[in-house]
Amino acid sequence: MRLALFLGLVAVAAGVTAYKNPHYAPGRSVNVHLFEWKWDDIADECERFLGPRGYGGIQISPPNENVVLWTYNRPWWERYQPMSYKLVTRSGDRQQFANMLRRCNSAGVRIYVDAVINHMTGEPPENVGTAGSTAVFSNWDYPAVPFRREHFNWPHCVIDDIDYANNAWRVRNCELVGLKDLNQADEHVRKMIVDFMNDLIDLGVAGFRIDAAKHMWPQDLRVIYDRLHNLNTDHGFPSNARPYIYQEVIDYGNEAISRDEYTPLGVVTEFKVGLELSNAFRGGNQLRWLSSWGPQWALLAHEDALTFIDNHDNERGHGGGGGILTYKEPRMYKGAIAFLLAHPYGEPQIMSSFQFWDSEVGPPMDNNGNIISPAINSDGSCGNGWVCQHRWRQIAAMVGFRNAAGNTGVNDWWDNASNQIAFCRGGNAFIAFNNDYWDLNQNLQTCLPAGRYCDVISGNKVGNSCQGKTVTVGNDGRAHISVGANDYDMMLAIHVGPESRL
Repeated sequence: MRLALFLGLVAVAAGVTAYKNPHYAPGRSVNVHLFEWKWDDIADECERFLGPRGYGGIQISPPNENVVLWTYNRPWWERYQPMSYKLVTRSGDRQQFANMLRRCNSAGVRIYVDAVINHMTGEPPENVGTAGSTAVFSNWDYPAVPFRREHFNWPHCVIDDIDYANNAWRVRNCELVGLKDLNQADEHVRKMIVDFMNDLIDLGVAGFRIDAAKHMWPQDLRVIYDRLHNLNTDHGFPSNARPYIYQEVIDYGNEAISRDEYTPLGVVTEFKVGLELSNAFRGGNQLRWLSSWGPQWALLAHEDALTFIDNHDNERGHGGGGGILTYKEPRMYKGAIAFLLAHPYGEPQIMSSFQFWDSEVGPPMDNNGNIISPAINSDGSCGNGWVCQHRWRQIAAMVGFRNAAGNTGVNDWWDNASNQIAFCRGGNAFIAFNNDYWDLNQNLQTCLPAGRYCDVISGNKVGNSCQGKTVTVGNDGRAHISVGANDYDMMLAIHVGPESRL
């Protein structure tokens, strides 16, 4: 009896951890959200930049048919109003999607799908989807799936702000901002969702972001996840690999639904990370307190956390996004992302945006509503209205830093009892930050082998010289570290990888 109980517990533990491995190719890390990019453009970016620069994966926008909202001038959120599970959107069709997966996986870059499985559309004036499907909204009738009224939660109700604090049942059974709420306990609904996700797995995706997971019952999600196929070995995944699953659960505390209800299922989006690091790098909290960064800050356990500064919601002020740093405040933003990537806590994701002034506006498009591809400028930056933070030198360099740091922990922490900090990652990497009003000039332990290194933040290594700062490490591992209060960037980073070591 005890042996059976033990084996049962082992099986449960294995099931939990199975969905928490992103299955990055060896030596890679960091997931980037290429928000609203087209499939052909993502494939190009995998081969020309993301693969060569060591990125681990990409979160893509929902790939299934959505309602076309001309009344709202094609806002970004039309992608979150499904009409069917046909793989046709403004990003491309099924063939382009499959081609992207083949090319990106070949470049060592994994693809994670933003899966919208909580709901269908609202009731917009328009009634046609990106694949030409129509619906009868007033009857909860989506023939292209098919879904009918009996497949939705009923009676009809809409979640209000009070429900989040007091009524978990309504949050999970009523309509989120008027979107038709699917009943994931219904067997037909489960089958349609599972078939959709399995199709994507068979095509070569590595996992899923589960949109609005908080609005679905954990026990229903468990059934769906456990019916998913193993990852496709034809795309380089190991045998019996389970998809990586990270679930959108916005939880700042004091709500009826807790993120902890979803960690037994998979990874959870840790929104507190962006809030706390944005506050610290804005000067609202001293950087020295980050010496205890991690679960001690009331954050999720390391293995449960998908970490980020901003995402497509909170950069627009949605989802508790007030006070979050974005590309519009670049110096502090790059500092916060550098810390996010330098510290080993959690599995980090970075945002790659398009420019916006109106929080509802969709991606750059032509007069026919077609998404305009990012232009790649001669300096490597993006044009045509795309921000492309993943191409910013400081951010791409920190991906290389994280790869070089590997599985090492934080050691040899130093701070000035204020807003200057520095630390090592084992003997592989060193970083220093200065968010004070005076210069940082210190002889610090870098933990690196003796030699000369290029600071990957202030410039690239070119041949045997540095475009930016050069750091000389002595036989004792120490070096003079200088980060001026008025320097273009507030950090300096060196590591043993070929991009830094001379």
